[in-house]
Amino acid sequence: MFGSKKKLNDLMAQLRPDLSRESLGVGPAFPGVAPNPLLSGEARKRTVELRMGALALGVLVDWREVSSDGSPRVVLMFDVETAGGISFRGIADEDLTITELTRLAPGQTLPVRYRPAVMDHYVALARDADPAHVQRLSDEIASRKRT
Repeated sequence: MFGSKKKLNDLMAQLRPDLSRESLGVGPAFPGVAPNPLLSGEARKRTVELRMGALALGVLVDWREVSSDGSPRVVLMFDVETAGGISFRGIADEDLTITELTRLAPGQTLPVRYRPAVMDHYVALARDADPAHVQRLSDEIASRKRT
């Protein structure tokens, strides 16, 4: 419909330079932020997979509002640390309430889910995560950093 994926990514970088790979802090392998994930079957599939993904902790670096039709849609940038000791820049594309949006603060640590088999920089907020499991993961990561 739009031609090649490269042309679409180039167009997105021109229209929204704040959503470019360089601005988000990810490498050239990052597939990019979907202009409208509801229109993309690939994005819907990715969202379902992320909701079932492995738990990790993400430190909020920054965010960008993508749209505000109804509830605000934002791209959240995290420095993610996994239980296995892997660190990467993670990008979450989320619909937030106004209350959630006003509570965002850089440096905030939030539970996120990622796909270990794919490792494509995409993460999702783990809103369903058990607080006890999140605490154990946090303790495990902190103890690894102390040694």
